[in-house]
Amino acid sequence: MSIAVIKTGGKQYKVEVGDKLKIEKLDSKEKKIEFDDILHNKKVIAEIINSGKDEKVKVFKFKPKKRYKLTYGHRQLYTEIQIKGIK
Repeated sequence: MSIAVIKTGGKQYKVEVGDKLKIEKLDSKEKKIEFDDILHNKKVIAEIINSGKDEKVKVFKFKPKKRYKLTYGHRQLYTEIQIKGIK
């Protein structure tokens, strides 16, 4: 099997054909994507399966003896892709 390392959204992913990944949101209207920023001089072809928002991550900040408490949440946008081919 062929393995490649792609870089997208400031992160690197080790992928092979058939893998499904949740990556940061891609602004693409097309169903097929080609990743060119590859570490091993290969081209990876992927298909967009789904886009949406991930589960909420709660953040709580607290400073003792200062009466400071802060709570907020964040939902990261994602795009789910499936690797179709590595050339």
